Amino acid sequence: MPSPIICFFVLSGFTRPLARLIDQFERLPGIGPRTAQRLALYLLRQPEEKTRSFADALLAARSQVGQCQRCFHLSSEPLCEICKSSSRKNDLLCVIADSRDLLALERTREYKGFYHVLGGLISPLDGVGPEMLMISSLVRRVDQEGIAEVILALPPSVEGDTTSLYLSKLIKPFAKVSRIAYGLPMGSELEYADEVTLARALEGRTAME
Repeated sequence: MPSPIICFFVLSGFTRPLARLIDQFERLPGIGPRTAQRLALYLLRQPEEKTRSFADALLAARSQVGQCQRCFHLSSEPLCEICKSSSRKNDLLCVIADSRDLLALERTREYKGFYHVLGGLISPLDGVGPEMLMISSLVRRVDQEGIAEVILALPPSVEGDTTSLYLSKLIKPFAKVSRIAYGLPMGSELEYADEVTLARALEGRTAME
């Protein structure tokens, strides 16, 4: 949330409706005061129909986008486009923390299997336990869908390592478990890695002991 000092500066420099718009942009991840001002001023310069189209797209996405019933990726239908695909490898499943990681892996064009989105990572310090993630449904999928290999594509962090070890113990009775290799520093996020690094990480995955 923007600091009171920044809010005072914005309100003192812009008329109130514009200040409210800038404030809303600034609440978005990675958006600072100057970027928020540029975005708000850009929208004001656009024709009204383009601004309405932007607002309609935002509201439609908010009301229509939910989760795929199978993999829990973002979808406006019961099954996402990936789960409905007939060209994917049915016996290969990649586990990721959230949809941002899925999109990053899809950009590599190297992975041809299906996905399972956990919805986060196990983090006792943050009060996130296994029961709060899509883990039970993952184990059911591996058991019932004839999965031969489960690739754990979780970030190289304490939470990522903890979650990978926990999942490995649950899945090993049903399928081979591997984890992607990393050319990333500890604590990095998959979504910020370039396509080449992620492609090599997939190719260099190793079986978990």
